[in-house]
Amino acid sequence: MKNIKLLIILALIISSCGDKKVKSFDAVIASNNLTELKEKRSEIDTEQQKLNEQIALLNEKIAQLDTIKKIPLITTFSAKQEVFMHQLEIQGNVTTKSLLTITPEYNGILTHVYVKEGQKVNKGQLLAKIDDGGLSQQLAQLEIQTNLAKTTFERQKRLWDQNIGSEIQYLQAKSAFESQSEAVNQLKQQMAKTNITAPFSGTIDNVITEQGSVVVAGQSQILRIVNLENMYIETDVPEKYISDITIGKHVVVEFPILGKTLETKIRQVGDVINPANRTFKVEVSVPNKDKSIKPNLTARLKINDYTNEKAILIPLSIISENAQGEQYIYIITNKNAQDEGEVKRVIIKTGKTQGDIIEVLEGIEDGAEIVQEGARSVKDGQTVKVIELPNGNNSEKNENSNAKN
Repeated sequence: MKNIKLLIILALIISSCGDKKVKSFDAVIASNNLTELKEKRSEIDTEQQKLNEQIALLNEKIAQLDTIKKIPLITTFSAKQEVFMHQLEIQGNVTTKSLLTITPEYNGILTHVYVKEGQKVNKGQLLAKIDDGGLSQQLAQLEIQTNLAKTTFERQKRLWDQNIGSEIQYLQAKSAFESQSEAVNQLKQQMAKTNITAPFSGTIDNVITEQGSVVVAGQSQILRIVNLENMYIETDVPEKYISDITIGKHVVVEFPILGKTLETKIRQVGDVINPANRTFKVEVSVPNKDKSIKPNLTARLKINDYTNEKAILIPLSIISENAQGEQYIYIITNKNAQDEGEVKRVIIKTGKTQGDIIEVLEGIEDGAEIVQEGARSVKDGQTVKVIELPNGNNSEKNENSNAKN
């Protein structure tokens, strides 16, 4: 009987312990019993620690047995020294010194226009005529009087040479002849202003005033003449480039409207800084054999303001920056026969940019293998595998990219 009681008590204890062990998480939360809550937390912490230890053992065993390594794949290119020609990109307008709107020098009626629009003319060619208002009749009378004064002077001179007559008669005849000659010359100069002539060889671009119109000296626009051979581009360059932009610098000129590109040089650099916008004038000559380039056409200029014969160029997209503001990239070291290597972070100092390419001044040596695709995802010291791009060699891609810039 005593043994039976002991067995019953033992069963009750075991049953009580089992109930405690299987008490659910939700039941413990609902109990609001601080002791039970602490005990449950301690139980879970112990279980979590055991699980972490088991996961670590599993990872270690997997690493030993797994023959396929999951190594990040990247592409690279080799750094090499090459010529870097930086270009200042700026806009300018085409102009010419041989573009002129002709105005008259004499008031009167425009009696004749001898040219048409589009007609080629030579320097000095008569283009139009203004009524002289009776100057031709005055000139005819003066010329008659001048001829008489000339005859009188010549006769008086012959007598004077023979010591006949007085000196005062000779001097009076000479003075009268010279005075009449000067009057004729002045009137001829006045009449010459009624003729409108071409100041240079070119093409009549526009006949502005038709014959029969009254014109005013210095105001009325008669004709516009242009010569498209001596063309140039004028632009304003910021003053910070004044030591880099010099006569003879190479320039690439693009005409977006014409779809045309040509190479030329700077022919003139201004010596004065404009205080209003802190710029100076630059003139670039423009060859125009086919006459396709017109005045006031917009052009884009790429002026070579800096050249480095031994530059190392990299894409801007692979550069990162740390908390100290230092720029860095990744290179590959300890590369094996399977093209697996270790990533190394390198601090660099950069120079000028051109498009999406930047010049590296310090931090990279010639021949270094630089991470390109994947540069934003790798980490210092990480093992990676270098692969080739589907379209060919990685370094060739970089060379082609640099060549375009």
